[in-house]
Formats: sequence, C-alpha cells, structure tokens
Amino acid sequence: MRDADIHSIVPILKREVRRWKVPVVGVVAEDEDPFLVLVSTLLSLRTKDAVTEAAGERLFKLARTPEALLKLPLKTIERAIYPVCFYRVKAKTLRGVARDLIDRFDGRVPDDLDALLSLKGVGRKTANLVVTLGFRKPGICVDIHVHRISNRLGYVRTKTPDETEAALREKLPRKYWMIFNDLLVPYGQNLCAPVSPWCSRCKIAAYCKKRGVTRSR
Repeated sequence: MRDADIHSIVPILKREVRRWKVPVVGVVAEDEDPFLVLVSTLLSLRTKDAVTEAAGERLFKLARTPEALLKLPLKTIERAIYPVCFYRVKAKTLRGVARDLIDRFDGRVPDDLDALLSLKGVGRKTANLVVTLGFRKPGICVDIHVHRISNRLGYVRTKTPDETEAALREKLPRKYWMIFNDLLVPYGQNLCAPVSPWCSRCKIAAYCKKRGVTRSR
C-alpha cells in the first residue's frame, strides 16, 4: 500500500469495527481510571477478553486502588483472577506493581512511558495502552494484531512488535496514534485472522499487499 492510503483505510476501519465488541481494556478505560486500565492490561496478556473481563470484575470488587490491592493476600488475588493465563505469576506482578506505585509514585500511575516501563512486569504494549487509554495521551500500542496487519498491508516491514512500534512512530500520522490499536485489534480478532483471513469480506483488501498470506477465504 502507498503511505497516503492510510487516510482512506482508517475511516473504513472505523466503520467496520462498530459491529464488533469493544476489547475489554477499552471498556475499562471508560471509567477514566489509569490504575484499572493498567491492571486490566496486565490481566489480558495471553488471555481471551471474556476471561479477562470476568477476572477484572471479580478483582475490582475487592480492590480498585494500589493501596487496597496491596492489602489483599496473594491467594485472594489468585482466586479472583483465575483462570487468566499465568494467574499465579500475574498475582505476584500485580502486588509488586501496587507496591512500586505506592513507594515510588505516591500511589498514582505515572503518565510517562519510561516511568511505566520501569514497573516490573510492564512492557511496551501495556505502557502504551495505559498512556493512550488511561491518560488520553498520544502513544502507539502494538500487539500481535497491530504488528501482523501493519505488515500484511505493506505499511511497514518489520520482524517484531517493538520494531513495528518504532516504524509506526516514524510514518503513521500522529492523529491516528491513539486509535490505531482500537481499530486493528478487533479487525484482527474478527476478520484479518493470522491464518486464512477473510479477504473476500475485507473492505480494505484493495489497499492490502497481503504479505505473508498463503491462504484466504
């Protein structure tokens, strides 16, 4: 695709994703609480949205602040978030993040990418989601869907999500930074699948180079 095609693709994606459920972290972000966004994002790693949503609801009934979370016994957190993937590890990560927020940031989630990355267990995807969804500040969150579709379209040519983020920061118009993840995640979950994507149903197929696609529907 040509770089200028992004201005045609984004409006199409905006229309298309309305028919699918908003990813769970986006729903949580409606509360405008960066801590809830941070916790939900950590829970969501390698976990389906339905499981993440249920786990988050159980945990947030017990604790909605770093102070309240730190007071919970580890076993209580584990029971609340089960069966998210690696729930025991995530329970320890959540307590560690809560303690770090209290000790280093006066109990508040920082709105700076580098500060967020200094929290143990917080990677670039999580940090960018907190910046964009929790604070409504410009950032580019790149998960596997954003990485795959950006390369499939031919908009970037990268090997890892981190490389994709760097490439998008160079060429993606800044006005699209905050919404790019919100558009490509549901598109990747529901239509532009990793294997055998629904190219026959895709409204942006005319712009797509279909890089890496060997079979489609």
